[in-house]
Amino acid sequence: MGNKFLESMLRAAVKGGGIGETAPLAGFVDIEGVRRTIESLRSAFPPHFQHMFAAKANSMSPVLSLVREAGMGCEVASPGELEQALRCGFKPDQVVFDEPAKTLPVLKKVLKTGVALNIDNFQEFDRVSALLKETPSPSRIGFRINPQVGSGAIGAMSTATSSSKFGVALEDEGNRKALLDRYLQHDWLTTLHTHVGSQGCSLQLLTAGVRKVTDLAKQINEAAGHAQVRVIDIGGGLPVNFESEEVTPTFADYADELRKAVPELFDGEFVVKTEFGRSILAKNGCIVSRVEYTKRS
Repeated sequence: MGNKFLESMLRAAVKGGGIGETAPLAGFVDIEGVRRTIESLRSAFPPHFQHMFAAKANSMSPVLSLVREAGMGCEVASPGELEQALRCGFKPDQVVFDEPAKTLPVLKKVLKTGVALNIDNFQEFDRVSALLKETPSPSRIGFRINPQVGSGAIGAMSTATSSSKFGVALEDEGNRKALLDRYLQHDWLTTLHTHVGSQGCSLQLLTAGVRKVTDLAKQINEAAGHAQVRVIDIGGGLPVNFESEEVTPTFADYADELRKAVPELFDGEFVVKTEFGRSILAKNGCIVSRVEYTKRS
């Protein structure tokens, strides 16, 4: 969001009463900027990549409607985000549900609605399996995997360390075999998901996680004797440069790195989903507050 655009926007907002004494705080989104960013995302990857907007980045109705109209699906991580996404017009098959600890009522709603579901752990798998024995579901379902490739520059936002709490830790003793057994025994497990981190992770760290999950998908398919895993969700986490208005790294940079590390994702063997959020909006919006006065002492 350039300085000239920001200045003209603020002048219009003050003149129109959008910010002032009775409205001391306001958020602004550059609609055309968001559309251009989404187009740069879509043009960086082949058509079999399906891009989900991470609702946690901004779950306001106008923003969700904007990204939906621009061709994105929606990734949600709470019942509230799920309701918001559906209200904003996303169809169930355009939504991915990633909440870490899902209650039984929430699981029932997700499976009934047909939203894609990423299972976080083996206990949750048992719940899902029991529910599916009672009522089949159109949902695409699979496990979230912690590929355990290490931490980025911001530990709190890194989700692929040896002890990260999200997903099944791939290299913990017995887990790879347990995953393989479950996929071979349940043909409704057709997806795999990973998310290495949300900020501060290098492109090399992101692609290392995707590489391990893709290898797991190929191992499952080879053992099954057919293409059981058909969707790989590689998450989001493209780091954003907050030091300037420069966009670096770009989606094209990430695609290039991914093509070198995991070339088979680009040949159509799998449907690939992404979950970018911050990198869609960070350069295309701001929050403005009114300064009442400056206190000196």
